[in-house]
Amino acid sequence: MSSRWRVLPLVLLLCAACDDGPKMPGPKEQAEGYYIKGNAEYLQGNFDEALKSFDTMKTLQPEDPRLPAALGEVYLSMGRLNDALAQFELALKNDPKRSTNWSRVGFIHAQLGHVDEAQSALRKALALYPRDYNALEQLAELHLKRGEKEPALKHLLLAADVSPDALKAGLVMRAVDLLTTEGRHAEALQLLTDVIAKGLRDPQLLTAQGDELVRAGQLPGAAAAYREAASKSPRDPTLWELVGEISMKLDKPGDAQAAYRESLRVKDRAIIHVALARLHLGRGEREAAEQELNKALETVSGSDVREMTELAELLVAFGRKPDALRIFSSLSAEPDHAKDVALQLRTATLARELKQEGMVASACERIAQSGTKLKKCP
Repeated sequence: MSSRWRVLPLVLLLCAACDDGPKMPGPKEQAEGYYIKGNAEYLQGNFDEALKSFDTMKTLQPEDPRLPAALGEVYLSMGRLNDALAQFELALKNDPKRSTNWSRVGFIHAQLGHVDEAQSALRKALALYPRDYNALEQLAELHLKRGEKEPALKHLLLAADVSPDALKAGLVMRAVDLLTTEGRHAEALQLLTDVIAKGLRDPQLLTAQGDELVRAGQLPGAAAAYREAASKSPRDPTLWELVGEISMKLDKPGDAQAAYRESLRVKDRAIIHVALARLHLGRGEREAAEQELNKALETVSGSDVREMTELAELLVAFGRKPDALRIFSSLSAEPDHAKDVALQLRTATLARELKQEGMVASACERIAQSGTKLKKCP
């Protein structure tokens, strides 16, 4: 037989195979596709579409052990807690050694107010996987609801230790807040010092450390903490303001001026121009102080009581008492400030000095209406 005839049967065989067309995926392969699609929709927040994909998957592979947990996650994100609980309990029947399922069951029971069931499930999750930070945090929440401060503190710190870096600072801050609300400031400062020394140099932790160092009277350390926090918080002008205030208390006007300038670079605020004006006055630089006063008048918002009060006091320092009184009188007449006794007294005192008896009487009347008893109103 010639070679031409030997090749022909093979060509015919291949052509016959071509006639069958592409092979369609079976139910298992189709189910896998819907599982991937459902997870993608879930991650994008398209929960209804995710449910549709998982429901289609269920018709193709009803016994797939991954389905209950997948559905549970979607229901949980939708706030359908009872539906989510039912799915995760079904997931536990399929895989009782999966810690995430126990953790989710514990979380849902906690949201439903089932404290004992929640604690039991969360402890099972931790027995299987001690580094489950979600379970640790949820246990802390349950202890807090029961007023059990020490166990709550313990679990918050354990959660912080094993959580992703992005979550550590928030968990530590919750522990710090728990300590400070209990008046345990020395412990809070020690905790902050320890975690920062270990490399967790988050701006909110550094700010909290600065606050506690101020409370402890350690101003140089507080200034350093605020300065680092400010360098890591480019949109917060108040941290540089704190550095400036502390520098002034430490008799370092040069450092204070630099800090105030940094604050202005973040946001132009009247309160900082007032601080700079006072700094220049302290140096005897009246012309520079007047320039800052004018900038303060240009940028004052009118909605910040502290800013307005500081500006009024600066006007007094410049001998512009009538202008200052107009600010004090306006502030003290606002209903929200009617019970601010210090503000009313300052208004009455300045009004008496300027012989504005009507303003004196109004401020004194507001003091009386606040329930504060004075031997004599200015």
